[in-house]
Amino acid sequence: MSYRDLREFVEALENSGQLARIKVPVDPYQEVTVIQHRVLKAGGPALLFENVVGSDYRLLTNLFGTRQRVEMAFGMHPGQLGRLLVETAEQLLAPSLNGLWRCRRTIKRIAMARQRRVTQAPVLDEVFQPPRLDRLPVLTCWPQDGGPFFTLPLVHTTDPVSGRGNIGIYRMQVFDADSTGMHWQIEKGGGFHFHTACRQGRVLPVSVILGGPPALIIAAVAPLPEGLDERILAALMMGRPLEVIERPESRHRLPARAEFILEGSVRPGDTRLEGPFGDHFGHYSHAAEFPVLRVKRILARRDAIYPATVVGKPVQEDYYLGESLQQMSLPLLRLMRPALADLWAYPETGFHPLAVAAVRQSYPYEALKHAMGLLGEGQLSLTKVMVTVDPEVEASDFEAVSRAIWKNLTPDGIQLIVPTAQDTLDFTGPKMNTGSRLILLANSQTGTAGRREPPGGIPAPSQWPKHVEKMAALGPAFLVVRVADGCDDPEGIRQWLASNPAARRFLFHVLVSGDVDLGDRMMTLWGWFTRFDPAGDIRPFSSALKGNRIVWKFPITIDARWKKGYPKPLEFDPRVARRVERRWKEYAIPV
Repeated sequence: MSYRDLREFVEALENSGQLARIKVPVDPYQEVTVIQHRVLKAGGPALLFENVVGSDYRLLTNLFGTRQRVEMAFGMHPGQLGRLLVETAEQLLAPSLNGLWRCRRTIKRIAMARQRRVTQAPVLDEVFQPPRLDRLPVLTCWPQDGGPFFTLPLVHTTDPVSGRGNIGIYRMQVFDADSTGMHWQIEKGGGFHFHTACRQGRVLPVSVILGGPPALIIAAVAPLPEGLDERILAALMMGRPLEVIERPESRHRLPARAEFILEGSVRPGDTRLEGPFGDHFGHYSHAAEFPVLRVKRILARRDAIYPATVVGKPVQEDYYLGESLQQMSLPLLRLMRPALADLWAYPETGFHPLAVAAVRQSYPYEALKHAMGLLGEGQLSLTKVMVTVDPEVEASDFEAVSRAIWKNLTPDGIQLIVPTAQDTLDFTGPKMNTGSRLILLANSQTGTAGRREPPGGIPAPSQWPKHVEKMAALGPAFLVVRVADGCDDPEGIRQWLASNPAARRFLFHVLVSGDVDLGDRMMTLWGWFTRFDPAGDIRPFSSALKGNRIVWKFPITIDARWKKGYPKPLEFDPRVARRVERRWKEYAIPV
């Protein structure tokens, strides 16, 4: 089933027991964050707050907090949508009457994937000029956030040259009643449009959509090739045209059934310090200068619903959205790259820090070609660590990946690329937007690892050096070592690990901080990859000059501890957490 707008989706969720209405007053300053975390962790319902302190509007969160709800918004299993597109493309590339007949339903669905202009629209019910952003229930999620932030805005811009539209989700800090920040990260379509406008010395019109069809929210997150319109993908998911209105000033075509639309612009040179903000890496991202959105007016439906999300340490809503978008995209990637059997960017690391590609090789080191090709594709170009494995290895199973690395990785299969561009939110590089890449080639036809003696176990605790709190194996390749905060001798730990008979059988020794739960695989990967800079944090047992390149020798130590200058990890304000605990029965949420 497809949903024309947010309200139809809310109704469907309520009818299926997946929506909770919270009628008591709730504060958007941190209280909603703590409530959502507890509900999401329990696999609970979407949350409609009907009495938000300081606002006249209802607030909707945890909309995509389960795989089931994401699939409902897609209208089918995400992988099925990707396969339908590929099968249709294959039939149309070599058209025949039989082939066209077999994919007739998909062709009909694709034909409906368009925009349909309307003149009457619910979002035109109310117009607020001048705007009052301070009356919206905008969340302040974390104690050290720079202020309240729009966390689920669909930001629409058009290319000043081609006129092609783009919709993306970029956080927006509320500065006052009529201005916000515009956090355009690198490799984002809206940022490309703004850079073009700056080169031409032009003002860039911006429309911010809040609500609308749930498919449009998903499409705005999707890593589409530059120039492809997210509105068309949303219509394809819905199986019906997307109703839009054309605005007279911006010429933007916007969803007629949105809950709110903010209309404004950004100007070259108009910037302001934005942040910090608790983001999906589970840390506060640094404050920095970003463009300012000057809001001219707000359009709204009558009795509008304000949608929001909360990001932080995994698992959050973006985890399930990211999973589904990868399932949708994989068939399309396979069509473009037939040697690619599987690809998985790990949500628990924040997606960009770690990706594993299962590829078929017909000659040694062919996997390097595929890794380099993937690292040149859109947002995949921001991947920090890329591992290649054989097709039979499940890319999303880190234990299986570890076995492949232990079996097949050689020193020649380690490729360090520095300097490179880096995800704006990744704080491990020498400065914002810069860092390094690590490629690990763990295919059976890449070099010869030879026979290795598998690790027999973890060293006994009685042997551990000072400051080592716990150890855990992630498969045979990685020994993760939790080091007490304040440790002043990581080099001593590194040398001990390299010389200990049990520890030295692991290829990699990964040092993590004291806040990392080694009993939780997801949090172990989070604590490792969000704090790891390949160029600065790798310490091999020894190295040798081979031709004109330095080759590392195992075991290799990775210092993935939290370091001075890194932003703090996210934690609840204890006072707010206690308040939520006291009030829990008042909320009447069935979890």
